[in-house]
Amino acid sequence: MKTLNHFNYPYPSTKNSAFAKNGMVATSQPLASQAGLDILKKGGNAIDAAIATAACLTVVEPTSNGIGGDAFALVWTKGKLHGLNGSGRSPETISINSVKESGHQEIPKYGWIPVTVPGVPDAWAELSDKFGRLPFRDVLQPAIDYARNGFPVSPTLSKFWKKAFNVFRENLTDDMFSEWFKTFAPKERAPEPGEIWSSENHARTLEKIAESNAGSFYRGELADEISSFSKQNGGYLSADDLASHQSEWIEPISVNYRGYDIWEIPPNGQGLVALQALNILKGFEFNEKESVDTYHKQIEAMKLAFADGQAHITDEKHMRFSPEFLLSEEYAQYRRQLVEETAQIPDAGEPALSGTVYLAAADNEGNMVSFIQSNYMGFGSGLVVPGTGIALQNRGHNFSMDPDHVNTLAGGKRSYHTIIPGFMSQGGQPVGPFGVMGGFMQPQGHVQVVMNTIDFDLTPQAALDAPRWQWHKDRKVEVENRFPHHIAQRLTEKMHDVTIQLEPNSFGRGQIIWRDTETGVLIGGTESRTDGAVSCW
Repeated sequence: MKTLNHFNYPYPSTKNSAFAKNGMVATSQPLASQAGLDILKKGGNAIDAAIATAACLTVVEPTSNGIGGDAFALVWTKGKLHGLNGSGRSPETISINSVKESGHQEIPKYGWIPVTVPGVPDAWAELSDKFGRLPFRDVLQPAIDYARNGFPVSPTLSKFWKKAFNVFRENLTDDMFSEWFKTFAPKERAPEPGEIWSSENHARTLEKIAESNAGSFYRGELADEISSFSKQNGGYLSADDLASHQSEWIEPISVNYRGYDIWEIPPNGQGLVALQALNILKGFEFNEKESVDTYHKQIEAMKLAFADGQAHITDEKHMRFSPEFLLSEEYAQYRRQLVEETAQIPDAGEPALSGTVYLAAADNEGNMVSFIQSNYMGFGSGLVVPGTGIALQNRGHNFSMDPDHVNTLAGGKRSYHTIIPGFMSQGGQPVGPFGVMGGFMQPQGHVQVVMNTIDFDLTPQAALDAPRWQWHKDRKVEVENRFPHHIAQRLTEKMHDVTIQLEPNSFGRGQIIWRDTETGVLIGGTESRTDGAVSCW
C-alpha cells in the first residue's frame, strides 16, 4: 500500500450521535475508549471504566496528559452527584522571593519552578476505593499493556507531538530535560502517524501504582525517585510535599439554566466562570442560534465571567469572595446590566493554551462519570523523572507573582486551575456528563455546548460539531473557519476584533453522554476535531 497523507481530509463528513443501553465511553482517543468499554464488559462499572480510560490516555495521548498531572471528576451514583478535586499543591518551600532569587521575574513555563504535586494517581485510587468494583490492578492493566507493547500513533497525536518536539528541542537544552527526549523522542524526532510507540518505563510505573494503590507514588519508591530528581536539579518538590498530598471529596456547585442544573467543580477550578456566564445569559431570550445578537451576548457574558475568574479564583480557602456570592441572582443581574450593544473591554487576564484530556463514561446501573486530567501546556514542564516515564506538570505557571493578587504564588497552595468536568441534571435526575478540554477555552466550550443543547435543541454530536468561537483578550475573538462568515462580519460591526482561525484544535475537544430519562438509552457525541470515539454496547 502506498504512503497516504493522514492529514488530508478534503470532504466534509457527518457523524451521528451514538446510541446504546448497556454502557458507553467517549473520549478523544479510540484505543482509550475501547479500553474503558472492555472494563465494562468484564463486569466493571462506569467508575472503573473511567479510571481505565484515563490511565490509557496517559499512554496513548501523552501530548495532553500524564501520570504527573492533575485530575478532577464528577460522579453520579446512587442518586447523588459527588465531586473530586484531584489537584496538587505547590511545594511548601516555594515563594515569590525564592523564584526571584533564582533569576525569574515571572514564573517560567518549563523546569522545576512551575511543578506542583501531581494529583492523577491518587485521584484514580480514590475513585476506585470509593466507587469502583474491580481490583485497581485490573483496571490499570490495559494502560500497562499499551505502554509495554506499544500502539500506533494517531494523526492528531502525531501533529501535536511534533509541535512539542520542535518547541522543546529549541528551548529545553539543559541536561535535566534529557529524559524527555529519551522517552518521547527516542529516534530524535516525534513519531509519525501509524508508527508504533511504547515506553517500558511508563508500564513499570503504572504497575507500581496499581500494586500499591498509588501509595508508591506519594510515600514509596516512586516518591523517592521524584524527590531525588528534584533535589539533584535544585527543584522545590520534596518527599514531604508528595507524602502530604490527598485528593478532596467536595460538594459540586451549580446554577439552574432554564430548568436544567449545570454542575461544576468549585474553585480552585474555573468551572465557576462557565456558571457565571450562564447565570448572566439566562436573563436574555435567545430565539435563533445563528444570530449576531446570540453570539454577541455569549461573548460579552463570557468576558465578564472571565474578568471575575481572573480576579477571584484560586485555592478556595484564599478567596475573598465566595462562589455562592459570585453565583447569586443579585450579582448576575448586576453583571448582566454591563452587556451593551457593542463589544466592551473587561478587566481580565489573557487566556493561555494548554493540553488536557476529557472523558465521559456511563453504565446500565445509572452510574455516570465526568472526568478530566492534564499536564497543562501539552507535555507540561518538560521534565520526565528518569527511568519512570513520569512527565511532570507545569500547573504552577498559573500562579501570579503579584503579592496582592488572590492567586499569588505561595507554598502549599492550589493554583487557579483550568481543567473542569461538567454535568447536567434535571429535576434531581441525571442527564449526563459533558466537557470541552483546552485551557481557557474550557468554560467557553461548556457554555456553548450547554446552550446548543438547551436553547437550540441540538443532539450531543451536533452540539459538539457546531462551529465555535473563543474570546482571547480585550475585544479579540477567534472563530473557526466553519463559523458563518456573514455573522463574523456583523460581529466586527459591533466592535469585536474577529479573526478566522484555520487550526480547529485550538477550540477544544469535547465529549457528551446524555441518558434518555424515559428509556434509559445512552446518547453520546464525540469530538470531530480530533481522533474522538464513542465506544458502546
